[in-house]
Amino acid sequence: MILSGFFSVAQQASGQAGRPAAQGSMLTALVPFILVFVIFYLLIIMPQRKKQKKHLEMVDNLKPGDRIISSSGIYGTIMGVQKDRLEVKIAANVKIEMTKSAVGVILAPGAPAPEKTE
Repeated sequence: MILSGFFSVAQQASGQAGRPAAQGSMLTALVPFILVFVIFYLLIIMPQRKKQKKHLEMVDNLKPGDRIISSSGIYGTIMGVQKDRLEVKIAANVKIEMTKSAVGVILAPGAPAPEKTE
């Protein structure tokens, strides 16, 4: 009888003491995951969003006469701007239509044309 009373008191004491310890250990187990997510966000997601926002602003400000390089490497001059497309002159009497998102670089107005390497 004394022994069974001892076990019941020990179980109650360990149950009460074990619960806060389990919650604390769960929190400490989550801290590394939270830190990894924060680092991932700061090093990868945030800079990518800034880059994407800058590119969208650049594309929205395109106007006829701007010289561009597409993301596929085609050099051209913008002849017309529509809502989602551009009309680009890439050679004499050769015009193509491309999406605005395909613009890679806007060349400076006074910059010389890149030299051809053969």
